[in-house]
Amino acid sequence: QVQLVESGGGLVQPGGSLRLSCAASGSIFSINAMGWYRQAPGKQRELVAAITSGGSTNYADSVKGRFTISRDNAKNTVYLQMNSLKPEDTAVYYCNADVIGGGRYYGMDYWGKGTLVTVSS
Repeated sequence: QVQLVESGGGLVQPGGSLRLSCAASGSIFSINAMGWYRQAPGKQRELVAAITSGGSTNYADSVKGRFTISRDNAKNTVYLQMNSLKPEDTAVYYCNADVIGGGRYYGMDYWGKGTLVTVSS
């Protein structure tokens, strides 16, 4: 009943930038935290960045100073601006949202299908 759709992934050279977007749609009353996770080849999924409905943010140490998470509450959309990209940033990036909706009064996790970011020269 809730769908998250990511966009913005692709191939970029080291040092370049990409901006990921994730739009939530469906039966949504409100969205608590939203975040971006990534899974690199041969590695476990990890939290990249998260943001609450009030704008509080948290970043993985590996991306601090390079990535910025933001959201537009009116559009139920979260963004991840990625600058100074490194080859080790290569991964499938997944959008996550804690959504109150679908007839329920408590939040439930929803996930996008992921978008591939490849950083290579």
